[in-house]
Amino acid sequence: MTNTISPQSPAAWRDPALGARRELALPQGTLPVFDSGSGDPIVFVHGLLVNANLWRKIIPAFSGEYRCVAIDLPFGSHTTAMTDADLTPPGLAELVIAAIEELDLGPVTLVGNDSGGAVSQLVLAARPDLVARLVLTSCDAYENFPPSFFDYLGLAARTPGALTSLAVTMRLRPVRRLPIAYGWLARRPIDRAASDSYALPVGAKGIRADVRRAITGLDRQYTLSAARTFADFKNPVLLAWSAGDRFFPERYAERLAVDFPDARIEWIHDSGTFSPEDQPEQLIQAIRVFLNDQKSPPSNPPKSPKSVPPPKS
Repeated sequence: MTNTISPQSPAAWRDPALGARRELALPQGTLPVFDSGSGDPIVFVHGLLVNANLWRKIIPAFSGEYRCVAIDLPFGSHTTAMTDADLTPPGLAELVIAAIEELDLGPVTLVGNDSGGAVSQLVLAARPDLVARLVLTSCDAYENFPPSFFDYLGLAARTPGALTSLAVTMRLRPVRRLPIAYGWLARRPIDRAASDSYALPVGAKGIRADVRRAITGLDRQYTLSAARTFADFKNPVLLAWSAGDRFFPERYAERLAVDFPDARIEWIHDSGTFSPEDQPEQLIQAIRVFLNDQKSPPSNPPKSPKSVPPPKS
């Protein structure tokens, strides 16, 4: 079957550190999530052509105190095709919303990376009642959705046979280190098991059909519309942004920090967009300080919503 990845395939591997796999039976289809820990919930949202493994180095640092749920979105590195689901950005946001409601998580700390950060913004715009805190690592925002560098993916999705050819070349690990793959998203090689789980699923016909729909649905109209709601969100926001990101320049973090009423920037250094891969300890520390600050007594003076600019490299 080409609509489902075999559980024995390297494409289906998920790190045990993510927690127990659960299959949510949603109206849109079956959505896997990985659930660990207990306490206030944190929901992790990955982006295009990766999966829940993106958070494998982050979740163990928090699952002792928080309930951590990593969603395995149908973004091209998933294991079961969702042929009847709406995979436009609003449709993906609805999947996140449905997962939060199905698991009865209530208001959550929502953490997004890359195009998953854009999806998180759409969740916030549609259901702010479900978001207690928002953490955006380097991600699409405003008119930068998707970054123009990735226009080739849109062309490939619209060209017969192009995604099939891409799937074949992505089986070669050296190709994955090229800028047109993961080479500029992560500054360091991604370990083999995770890399295989990201790159190999698109070889299955059904998965490839899903990612084609997801890619062709990317459009700045959605992030620009979501941005008009930011001023209404009064809860805390952390922008844990990779300094010097090739695709998501610092100016977007600074713009978000202005538009959200209660936002701060923490720069993640020596990292590409995939800070959970490149600099997990820096990201863990930034999120931990952010969460701990929310536990501080109200009499404590609030922290400045802005950080100092990143040093010039």
